Amino acid sequence: MKVAVIGTGYVGLVVGACLAEAGNDVVCADVDDEKIAALKRNQIPIYEPGLEPLVVRNQAEGRLRFTTDVGEAVEASEVVFIAVGTPPNEDGAADLRHVLEVARIIGDHMNSPKVVITKSTVPVGTAAKVRETIASRTKERFYVCSNPEFLKEGAAVEDFMKPDRVVIGVDSPEAQQILNELYAPFVRTGNPLIFMDIASAELTKYAANAMLATRISFMNQIAELCEKVGADITLVRKGIGSDRRIGPAFLFPGPGYGGSCFPKDIKALIKTGEEYGVSLDLLEAVEEVNRRQKRKLFEKLCVLMEGRLAGTVVAVWGLAFKAETDDMRESPAIELIEALLASGAAVRAHDPAAIRTARGIFGDRVAYYEHQYDALEGADALVVVTEWLQFRNPDFGRMKSLLRRPIIVDGRNLYDPAKMKSLGFRYAGIGRAAQ
Repeated sequence: MKVAVIGTGYVGLVVGACLAEAGNDVVCADVDDEKIAALKRNQIPIYEPGLEPLVVRNQAEGRLRFTTDVGEAVEASEVVFIAVGTPPNEDGAADLRHVLEVARIIGDHMNSPKVVITKSTVPVGTAAKVRETIASRTKERFYVCSNPEFLKEGAAVEDFMKPDRVVIGVDSPEAQQILNELYAPFVRTGNPLIFMDIASAELTKYAANAMLATRISFMNQIAELCEKVGADITLVRKGIGSDRRIGPAFLFPGPGYGGSCFPKDIKALIKTGEEYGVSLDLLEAVEEVNRRQKRKLFEKLCVLMEGRLAGTVVAVWGLAFKAETDDMRESPAIELIEALLASGAAVRAHDPAAIRTARGIFGDRVAYYEHQYDALEGADALVVVTEWLQFRNPDFGRMKSLLRRPIIVDGRNLYDPAKMKSLGFRYAGIGRAAQ
């Protein structure tokens, strides 16, 4: 099948590469000249495990190409995915300017019947706006569908190739048949291809992210209560996660959620509720809990260092909002580091993938280290922010010898409090008594 993917960001690039891997003829289009030139050289602008080999292989075999000519990409394709960004406006609503600009280009280059799919995360009613925009510029027959993405950063290729489910909003049997054929290779093991009306598909993406964000904020509040009453959140998590009605996923407390989806999508869903006269006060509480949680690591460090941070040096392990990505959007590390700098502390930072991203945020206000132990040398404390695998079983003896003071704030509960105490560390986790 001939496919165009408009937008080569996180979603568009993964979609294009994976569809090409399944044998489709894919062209990815973007107006960013530098990005397209780099992609043609197989230089991937994001850190995503497994993505580079797909791009390299499918470019070499002629199934995947990149262009800055969006109109040409539209004309050459039967199926067009819109995968451009929808950043939040000042009021939290999703900004649809880029989506509708692509719709205008599609309308101007509609040279044959096509299926147009909104892959970007968009509020209810967006497909109707896309349809109206295209229809105002062409007499050619076309179909508009909604196909929200459920790709986890760090596992996006695996999620696309072996999805839990594929959700597609359609309003015509013709479009349903085409998308059924397009996605058939990815659901051969029996995971569902779920067709529904377009509004339901648009809302499903927001509802899924809102549920996951709610679980995170819920556990972070229970963790706070655990600290007050002397309970251990890791044991509470096991106790409730074994209930089949609840399950264990997204029950880990931490420094607050971040990334490109949860913060933006919660705001957008609250705004949609306001527009339709529905008060989503539960999600407003989720957002407030998360805002407070991002301050917790700094507060815990202040307690262990008795409020004296000016003139100290603090090492930070983990800058990305989660492991296996270089994405720092809304990362808890940003608020932590800004608070440390404002308090007069110097910061020595390490992350396996996000150092370049961090330089763009903090510039030379932070010292960056390629190796995790180098960041510890001469530091007064360590704060672990991101759950990279290599942080799980470090050399504690080496850590203690490098740190000026054996102080660790563990934002991911990677280490056992009793063990840390026995090793001579002053230790604080999330939802556990400080040692």
